[in-house]
Formats: sequence, C-alpha cells, structure tokens
Amino acid sequence: MDGKTYDSLKIENIVASGVIADEINLAEIAEKIDGCELNTKRFPGAVYRIDDPRMTSLIFSTRKVILTGIKNESALQDEHEIILKSHKEAGVKSLDVPKVAVTNIVCSYDIGKFINLNRVVATLSLEAIEYEPEQFPCLVDRIKDPKIVALLFSSGKIILTGGKNLDDVRRGLDFLEERLDTILKEQK
Repeated sequence: MDGKTYDSLKIENIVASGVIADEINLAEIAEKIDGCELNTKRFPGAVYRIDDPRMTSLIFSTRKVILTGIKNESALQDEHEIILKSHKEAGVKSLDVPKVAVTNIVCSYDIGKFINLNRVVATLSLEAIEYEPEQFPCLVDRIKDPKIVALLFSSGKIILTGGKNLDDVRRGLDFLEERLDTILKEQK
C-alpha cells in the first residue's frame, strides 16, 4: 500500500451479521430488554436500539442478528458485549462465543481534487463502471479485487462499500487512485 495513510478516510458504518443464540423468542426479548421493540406487522424481527455507543441490532427468530450503525471496530466488540449482557439479563441463553462477522464497511474519502467524471468514463473500461448523471450524480466503479464498490462524485468525494475490513477498503483506494492518477493529471 505504499505507506499511504488516507487521512480523510472515515468509517461511516460497519454492518456485521451472524448467529448469537441457539434459539430466540422475539416476544420474550422485546418484553424483557429495554430499547427492544417488536412489531411484526412492520418488520419480521426485533429492533434493539442501543444509545451508547449508538447502534442498532436487528434480531430474527431464525437466530440471526444484524448489527448496524457501528462506527469503529472496537464498537463492534462493545455491541457484542452489550447484546450478550442484555440477553443474559433477560434469561435468553446466548452462545458463549457469538458467530458474528463483519459483512460490510462503508467509508467516505476525499481525494482532495475535482474529478471530471466524463473524462473518467471516456478513459476507463465501461464494463466496471456506471454513470448516468441524469439519474444519480456520481460514477459507480465496481472494483473486482478487492470486491469494493466506489461512488465517485465530481467534488472529489468518494464513498466505498463492500469491504470486509479496512485493509480491503485501503486496497480498493490504492487501485482506484492508481487508475485515476493519470486521468486527474490530464485534467490540469
């Protein structure tokens, strides 16, 4: 990665999912855990909102859980502990070690330069990109390895999604900046 630090790289959201218990009774959880609500007419699972750190856990009767709103990797561990503690207090038998893993990291990054998206479209292979400015004001670049989707805005802002860890995101940025470097130099 050439020692790049990517100072403006910011985690916006980490999503993790997996299994936390052998069986789950959603009505019992919603009744016994503060901040947990169940409305099966609106959503097929329990929604457990945690205030500190601010995040949300979606709990399903299939034993699956989706954790979202996480802003850093240490908060993911905090959320695990909060969920396990609240389940234990509610009498729900959770797994000793939850089988939860990061499924998506969404990051923002500012390249610090204007990007001529029309020039990018004319230069790059059309197989990996989508650009319809009448529909959405950014270029969508689907990077194959690592499997990352980058949304490029003409302002130089970039949204990256699909990474399973920050190394994937940084490798995606390395690849993207390498491809954009020549195009951005030609803009001058």
